[in-house]
Amino acid sequence: IRRNHPEVDLKVLIGSIRDEKRLCEIFEEYKPDFVYHAAAHKHVPLMEDSPKEAVKNNVFGTYNLAKVADKYGVKRFVMISTDKAVNPTNVMGATKRMCEMIIQSKKNSNTDFVAVRFGNVLGSNGSVIPLFRKQIESGGPVTITDKRIIRYFMTIPEAAQLVLEAGAMA
Repeated sequence: IRRNHPEVDLKVLIGSIRDEKRLCEIFEEYKPDFVYHAAAHKHVPLMEDSPKEAVKNNVFGTYNLAKVADKYGVKRFVMISTDKAVNPTNVMGATKRMCEMIIQSKKNSNTDFVAVRFGNVLGSNGSVIPLFRKQIESGGPVTITDKRIIRYFMTIPEAAQLVLEAGAMA
């Protein structure tokens, strides 16, 4: 970002949403008006193998971040969720549904809490398309996690627009 957009006032910080004290330090110093919450473990097979980590990071991390956003008077909190949170069939989807429920529980806050659900974002990190392409180029088969799964796709510009619209509309 600095190389391509030197005009941007950018401050890079390291922290974890699992560390409430660190979140408070950041919010105290920078007093953000908007939070776009995209921090999550989202790799479905890895979360099946490590469900406690999925819960600790996705659920408790979201709880910490929402609590701190509320405490410090953030105007709007936009959480990025997933289509896998609809009637979840795996640990990752279940934890993201729990995150949505945390956001929905913040009805008596001065902060506007909103969640937006994504499917697969074409060309993003973790997109399934490069895997499918390799499988097709090598003669197949194209593997899917479960035959009952329906995959939804959007482009990076569509995903970015969805996040911005969610932040604007809440």
